Amino acid sequence: MDEYIARYTLRVSKNLLDKFGYIAEYEGRTKNKELEQLIKKRIKEFEKEHGTISL
Repeated sequence: MDEYIARYTLRVSKNLLDKFGYIAEYEGRTKNKELEQLIKKRIKEFEKEHGTISL
């Protein structure tokens, strides 16, 4: 796990956030962990197509 946990403010409609919360709860996760899983999935897909991202 990263040593430093960055914070990020996300601005979305309440309706969208409520629906996302429903999905997260269904999957047994917090909204934060659900978003983290989606980000990891997207990075994996991107790197598969374009190669490893080196920062």
